Amino acid sequence: MQACLTRCAWCSPDPLYRAYHDEEWGVPLHDERALFELLTLEGAQAGLSWLTILKKREGYRRAFDHFDVERIARYDAADVARLMADAGIVRNRLKIESTITNARATLALRETVGGLDAYFWNFVDARPLANAWTDIHQVPASTLLSDAISKDLKKRGFRFVGSTIVYAHMQAMGLVNDHTTDCFRHREVARVAQRK
Repeated sequence: MQACLTRCAWCSPDPLYRAYHDEEWGVPLHDERALFELLTLEGAQAGLSWLTILKKREGYRRAFDHFDVERIARYDAADVARLMADAGIVRNRLKIESTITNARATLALRETVGGLDAYFWNFVDARPLANAWTDIHQVPASTLLSDAISKDLKKRGFRFVGSTIVYAHMQAMGLVNDHTTDCFRHREVARVAQRK
């Protein structure tokens, strides 16, 4: 039955990719740990395919203490060495170190604005932006809003948060509904967003 459904053109037939598209992508998210996880994974994806990251997601959860920000913020050089040897994640030193830096920046963000949830949703007055793209080629890679969020995150000490990465995060966490209108999830996600 699911094979007959129309999905966004970017969704590959891989079961892991379909599950991500069908169940997670674009649904308004408010869980602090999950928001940090997505931000980390979006940064890890830079230069790679999203499917590569999805296949390593469980490895990331295991390697990074299930994205426990307090624990990650305390990581030291020994943890970086451990992570660099872990084939379950992308072994890129800059990306690994950025996760630790971003955990520390997230703790600071909690002190100033209450956390990632309050921070991101404040940019849209707690209401997801509803787009109505009819074609995948209309969907932008970044926007003026993602530019502004990226600039602010960098000022707050976050790394691997360029505008394109931030926009991908906005899409993933449901800050914006970028399912194309022919996709069966467009209407479903819009309904979920209206209930929030």
